[in-house]
Amino acid sequence: MSKSPAPVFDPENGIATAAKALQSGQLVGIPTETVYGLGGDATNDDAVAAIFEAKGRPSFNPLIIHLADEDSAWDHVIPCDAARKLAEAFWPGPLTLVLPRRPESGVSLLASAGLDTLAIRVPAHPTARLLLMTANTPVAAPSANKSGTISPTRAEHVAGPFAGVIAGVVDGGPCQVGLESTVIGFDGEVPVLLRPGGIAAEDIENIVGPLSNPAPDGAIASPGMLKRHYAPTTPIRLDAQDVEQGEIMLGFGAETPANAPEGSRNLSTSGDLREAAANLFAMLRELDDVGANCIVVMPIPETGLGQAINDRLRRASRPA
Repeated sequence: MSKSPAPVFDPENGIATAAKALQSGQLVGIPTETVYGLGGDATNDDAVAAIFEAKGRPSFNPLIIHLADEDSAWDHVIPCDAARKLAEAFWPGPLTLVLPRRPESGVSLLASAGLDTLAIRVPAHPTARLLLMTANTPVAAPSANKSGTISPTRAEHVAGPFAGVIAGVVDGGPCQVGLESTVIGFDGEVPVLLRPGGIAAEDIENIVGPLSNPAPDGAIASPGMLKRHYAPTTPIRLDAQDVEQGEIMLGFGAETPANAPEGSRNLSTSGDLREAAANLFAMLRELDDVGANCIVVMPIPETGLGQAINDRLRRASRPA
């Protein structure tokens, strides 16, 4: 028997309910001028992991973080002059900027795929902005569709596919743009077009001059662009069943080697893949600071979120 569609919240009376759902770690469908987003509290590791799980996303690509206004955005990233000019010209609006994250930002490392940059945007849709202000938290919100399917531009496009998964969807009417945001990164002050979208490249060039194209394995980090994403400086050994002297362990599940050294971490002692995903990047960074010869990682099932976890670990273990 098919599940009933997720609740659809009235934009006038349902904002408080949707905001409370976000604050409690639940997912909410949110309207923007581009497409509807699958929103979760970007500071909540478990909520961010739930986004990947709900979308069936094949790998941990960075998510766009939505904020209520420009000042809130600069609380999380370090803008260059060119970024400030673009924000002044196009925010609120369908423009995403990829910038270095501030060390004090509380955004989940999983939301940025472990990278030292954040993709941020201030949406123009008034309902989205009211929800962001009411929830008072950054919201990670990729398009609210299952991976590989058409992006949603109406509330009903979200309520059905995510029945039983989200707390509800705020009905903001049909999306006015209907195309994902333009994504701009920066190589110093040079703007780089990472993804065409709702704002024409020519309009951006009118503000900051010619746009560059990203190098295949350059320093600019954007969803799905790098063959080798965040990797510790410490070598990684995958599918490990034991620990050798000088190594540190990243475990999974209740059964771990008895000789796992002090300071080792466990992604999930209960074998919960969502918990493991939520812990992945933070624990890798912790173990990278231990000074071990190698980080050994126990086997992780190739099912559900385990596929994405293993994909990212394999990328992290590749030689630079």
